[in-house]
Amino acid sequence: MNVRTVPCLTDNYAYLLVQDGHAVVVDPSEAAPVLAALDGLVLDAIWCTHHHWDHVGGIPALLAHRAVPVVGSRYDLEHGRIDGQTAGVGAGDTVRFGSHVARVHTIPGHTLGAIAFEIDGGLYPGDTLFVGGCGRVFEGTMAQMRGSLATLRALDPALRVWCGHEYTVKNLEFAESLAPEPEVVERLADMRAVRARGEPTVGRPLAAELATNPFVRWDAPPVAAAAARLGADPADPDAVFAALREAKDRW
Repeated sequence: MNVRTVPCLTDNYAYLLVQDGHAVVVDPSEAAPVLAALDGLVLDAIWCTHHHWDHVGGIPALLAHRAVPVVGSRYDLEHGRIDGQTAGVGAGDTVRFGSHVARVHTIPGHTLGAIAFEIDGGLYPGDTLFVGGCGRVFEGTMAQMRGSLATLRALDPALRVWCGHEYTVKNLEFAESLAPEPEVVERLADMRAVRARGEPTVGRPLAAELATNPFVRWDAPPVAAAAARLGADPADPDAVFAALREAKDRW
């Protein structure tokens, strides 16, 4: 299976998972770029990490092109939040694509219906985990969001992270402002170079997040110390995470 990154809107990514002339699309915010990227492939399904318009807006036009299953969270199906959704899934469920099986992780916080798909060495967390950062907490609680990130950081560090937006440079600039550790400084320089070449920064190993992303490193001493300077109890993981996320909201 291979992955095609499909830029959409101003900074979104949809993804085509491709095998033997067939494809699944993850988070199609708009249809036209996805249809162009299909380029003769047969679309088998649409998978949605959450209900926000900039992840599902292309679904009606894609369904007009070809009627396929639309998979999202059980929560979003129950609340009718994704147009055309046909199946609801949650933690422990699996979804098949060709010879591959995707594991589903329930990761509320950004939204209450947020899920991630793990398949063939790739992780698709939508807007919960970004390269170098994490999403805003819109519907859940800070503790809930940290718990969801704990779920993701416990996965295989070799997984490649295919997230929902190109926010990497700004995220790492924030990380550097908190704690300019050598790994963070080096990664920021690398990602600036990637963007200068016009390339996407997504598809990087989860291990890199564990080394440089403050939002999955609430128990790393330099990150906890930064949170303490923001007024949080460094011994309280939820307080550390909340202080970081609130600081990023203002940054």
